Amino acid sequence: MKINGPWKIKESREIYKNFWTKFREDKVIGPDGKDRSIAILEARNGVSVLPIDEYGYVYLEDQFRYVIERRSIETGGGAINDNESALDAAKRELREELGIEADEWVDLGIVNPFTSIVKSSQQMFLARNLRFGKDDQDSAENITLIKVKLEEAVEMVINGAITHAPSCVLILKANGYLKLKLL
Repeated sequence: MKINGPWKIKESREIYKNFWTKFREDKVIGPDGKDRSIAILEARNGVSVLPIDEYGYVYLEDQFRYVIERRSIETGGGAINDNESALDAAKRELREELGIEADEWVDLGIVNPFTSIVKSSQQMFLARNLRFGKDDQDSAENITLIKVKLEEAVEMVINGAITHAPSCVLILKANGYLKLKLL
C-alpha cells in the first residue's frame, strides 16, 4: 500500500487521459481510518509571465475561455513541454502569444491553484527589458493585447476584472517585488 502523508492509497485508477490532462480516482484510507474515494485532475505544469516595460506598463491577454464561457484577462503563459525548463517555456509562451522577448527574468515562485482536487503548479515570472516583435499565436487562440500600468492591473485584480488565479497571484507578487524588493 502506497502512503501519501497521513493517507494510505489502496488503489489508483486512471479514468481519462489526453496530452494536457489526466483524470484519476484514488481509493484511500483517510487519516480518520475511513475508506474514501478521491478524484484528482492532473494538468501539465505551466508558467505565467508578466512582462513589464521601463515605464511601468504591463502587457496582459484578453481571450475567450471556453471552460468559463466568457472572456478572461490574464497574464501570458501555458504548459511546460516535456524536456523544457520552466524558464524556456515562459520565454516561448511570451514570444508566441504576445511577440515579446525579454532580457531579464525574475522567478517569482510557484502557485498551486486548486490544491484539493487539481495536481498542477504554475511557475511565475516577471519579464523585464522587453523587445517587441510579431506574435505566433496558436490557431485556437484569439488573444487581444492589453497594455496597462501595473497599478491598474493590481486594481483589476482587486475589483474582480481579473479572476484567473495564477494571474492574480503573479500581478500581486510582481507588484510587491517591485515595490519592496522582497525576493
